[in-house]
Amino acid sequence: MREIPIHFAVGADRLAGALLRPEGDGPFPAALLVPGSGPVDRDSNHRRMRLDVTRELAHALADAGVLSLRYDKRGVGESRAAGDWRRFGVHDRFDEAAEALGFLRTRPEVDQAAVFVLGHSEGALAAAALGAADQSLAGVVLLSASATVGSELLLWQSRQIAPSLPGPVRLLLRLMRTDLTTKVARNHERLRSTTTDIARVAGVRTNARWAREFLDLDPCENLARITSPVLAITGTKDLQVDHHDLDRIADVVRGPAQTWAAPDLTHLLRRQPGEPSLRAYRSELARPVDEELLTRLTDWVLGHSRTAGRARGQGPAGAHPAHATDAGAGSSGSSVHDHDRAEGLVDDGVADGPQQQTGEPTSAA
Repeated sequence: MREIPIHFAVGADRLAGALLRPEGDGPFPAALLVPGSGPVDRDSNHRRMRLDVTRELAHALADAGVLSLRYDKRGVGESRAAGDWRRFGVHDRFDEAAEALGFLRTRPEVDQAAVFVLGHSEGALAAAALGAADQSLAGVVLLSASATVGSELLLWQSRQIAPSLPGPVRLLLRLMRTDLTTKVARNHERLRSTTTDIARVAGVRTNARWAREFLDLDPCENLARITSPVLAITGTKDLQVDHHDLDRIADVVRGPAQTWAAPDLTHLLRRQPGEPSLRAYRSELARPVDEELLTRLTDWVLGHSRTAGRARGQGPAGAHPAHATDAGAGSSGSSVHDHDRAEGLVDDGVADGPQQQTGEPTSAA
């Protein structure tokens, strides 16, 4: 495989990224990889924590014969010249993903009948927005995706996270008669009262415009407009997204949907034994992204690449002899739903977990 540096424009800003091209001759099935929230780069890495989610996805796809594009968001990595990452809102991030997808489609080595969007956490929200706007996509992959309104999701997060806080922190909250969920709700009101892109909330510089937009965001509005095939995967130990939202995703999208509530998988796409806890995140990151997830994902993409190629009279798009089965269908823990209807303070994003002062999501799921 070969990595090719690329640049593309989003308005007046110039974003940097990379294509990871498989071995062999194209055209190849292709996937845009959209990372999670906060100042994480094209590989989903933060300066204090290396997640490597999108990098590992890219390499698994390349091994399977699928080209991918990943990029540094404005204000991050080699796209730092765009300014402070905190000044960009949710919809700004959606616009970045849309421009990245447009750039991917210009590449001659891309099979235009087999273009996919894969998003993790906040990136899954962007992937859903692209899927709603572009019905020609061969598929949309949603990893740790929410189907819950942002403000409700953050309250749910606070309820999941409170029991996993260190004992001294829980004791301090009890002594101070502080209910974490109530504190989160109050901080939502403070965030809603802001009017600038960046504001100080509880003494911390906050991406306030992003927070205001996220609080009111209903992912189902975009999910309901997706007609392309959808693969949605969330772990049963995800403390940032409710895996029961998978049922809602399958019910809402208009195209065929396959979902998997991955046993013991956390928001970092690694397995965690025992009770789910944010404190185990750093030890999780010593391990790679879950192998079964990567296998299911690559099999699904390859299966739908062939389906898309046949549907458009091009033969098996990007066929790869090492993967002959479709979508991991029939494997345990997955469910297939076919629909044929007419019709906070994210200072550090995924990497640092919940921000107790303002109740922003650990990852803008």
